[in-house]
Amino acid sequence: MTPSRPPGTPDKPTQAPTTPDNPRDLVGIGIGPFNLSLAALAQPLDLDTAFYEQRPAFHWHPGLLLDGATLQVPFLADLVTLADPANPWSFLNYLKTRERLYPFYFAERFHIQRAEYDAYCRWVSDNLPRLHYGHQIDAVRWNPERDLFDVDFTQLDADGEAEALGRTHAKNIVLGIGTAPHIPEPLKPLADAPTVPVIHAADYLLHRDRFLTADHITVIGSGQSGAEVFLDLLRHRPPGAEKLHWLARTPAFAPMEYSKLGLEHFTPDYTRYFHALPETVRDQLVPGQWQLHKGIDADTIAAIHDELYQRTLHGGWPDAVLTPGVNVRTAGRVATTRVELHLEHVEQGTRSRLTTDAVILATGYRERPLGRLLAGLDPYLRRDASERPRIDEHHRLVLDPSITGSIYVQNAERHTHGVGAPDLGLAAWRSAGILNSLTGKEPYPQPQRTAFTQFGLTPPAHRATPRPGGEQRGTLVHLKN
Repeated sequence: MTPSRPPGTPDKPTQAPTTPDNPRDLVGIGIGPFNLSLAALAQPLDLDTAFYEQRPAFHWHPGLLLDGATLQVPFLADLVTLADPANPWSFLNYLKTRERLYPFYFAERFHIQRAEYDAYCRWVSDNLPRLHYGHQIDAVRWNPERDLFDVDFTQLDADGEAEALGRTHAKNIVLGIGTAPHIPEPLKPLADAPTVPVIHAADYLLHRDRFLTADHITVIGSGQSGAEVFLDLLRHRPPGAEKLHWLARTPAFAPMEYSKLGLEHFTPDYTRYFHALPETVRDQLVPGQWQLHKGIDADTIAAIHDELYQRTLHGGWPDAVLTPGVNVRTAGRVATTRVELHLEHVEQGTRSRLTTDAVILATGYRERPLGRLLAGLDPYLRRDASERPRIDEHHRLVLDPSITGSIYVQNAERHTHGVGAPDLGLAAWRSAGILNSLTGKEPYPQPQRTAFTQFGLTPPAHRATPRPGGEQRGTLVHLKN
C-alpha cells in the first residue's frame, strides 16, 4: 500500500514544551503556504522549530475553490521544488503517494487547479511534524535577561474557545500571518450587517446558493477573483435574465501581464533590484505594476466573452453590464435587504446610483498589520518614512541592535521587496533564504542568476560573469554626474 507521507518521514510526535534555558531555534506564527514551505524545508535541518496557527486545520482560500479554477503559477511553484527539487514534500511526490503521477503526466497540465493545490498543502500539513493548529498567538516580547523571545499563546478547543494558556521561547521568530480580505470603507457598515447581502469574494462559495436566488447581483473588483465569480454567476443565470453588474476601479478589465519577460518581475533578481531602490522610488513603482498581479488570466477573459457571445446567438443581448473605471463613493441600505451604490465614473466625471439585491466584493486582500502582535516590541522596531517596518534583504525586520534574535516576515514586505512578496513562485526561494540566514550556512544554495533581464544599468556582482571563452562584450561605461 502506498504510504500517505513521504517515505522515511516519521509519525508526527508531540513536541515537548520549551523552557527559557532550552529555547527553540525558530518559532513560526501562522501556517499558510509560506510558513508551510519554511517548515517543510526546515524539517531535514538540525533546527528545533515549531509553527503555530489559530485555525483548527490548513485551508487555502476555501471560498474561492471554484470548479476548474487554476493557479496562476505553474505547479513547480509548490512549497519546496524551486529550492530543493528532491525534497519529499514536493507536489510531484504528493502525486506519487496518491498514485496519480501517471494521470498527471498524461493530463499535461502546467497550471493545476486551486482545489488540487489546497489538497496538496493539506497533505503536507497533515503529515509534517512540528505544526500546532488551534493555537492563537497573543503576544511576542523580547526577554533581555535571557536574549530570547517569549511567545504567549492560547490553546483553543474544537469550537475555537480558550482551553489553556501557554508560553514558548525562541531565539528567532518568523511571521507568516498572511493577508485579510479588504472591504472598502463605504461598504464596511453593510458588510458587517448580518441581514444585508454584502460579502467578500473570499466567502463566495459559502453563500453562493443563497446569492444565486437574488434578483440582481453586483460584483465589484476587476482582478482574477472578480472575473471568476462573475463567470460562475453568469453560467448559473438564465439567458436574457442574467441581471448582473460587474464594476471595477481599474480603467479596463485587463489581462494579467504573462509574457515571459514580464514574468521576470517575479524572480529573485528583480526582488533584489527592487529592495535596493530608494524608498520613494519603490512607493511610486508598486501602484503602476497592478497588471503584474491584479490582472485577469487571459483564458478567464476569453471564457467570459465566449459565454456572453453565446447568449447573443438567437438575438438580443445578455442582461449583464460590465463597467470599468468606476469608484463606489458611498453605499446604503434600501428597505431591509437591498443595497444602493453611489457610483462615480473616473474618466467621465459623472455620477450615478445602482440598486442591487446582492454585492460580492472581489476587492483583494491587505497585509495583516503587525502592530497588535508585536506591540511589546514596538520600541525596538525601526520604521521608514511612512511608519512601516523596515525589512532587510534577508526578510528580517530591522530591530534595535540590542536584540540579538531575528524576526523574519513572509508576505508582509511588498513595500520593501516588491510585487513578488505574495507570489507563490517565490515561496521556496524566500524560505530557503531565511533558513540560510538563520543557520549562517547555506543548506539551500541560492541561484546566482534567475532572469535574462538586467534590472538597472549597474549589474549586480553575480551578473558580471565573463562570456565562456572570451571577454564580455558591449561593456557599459558608468559616468559620474
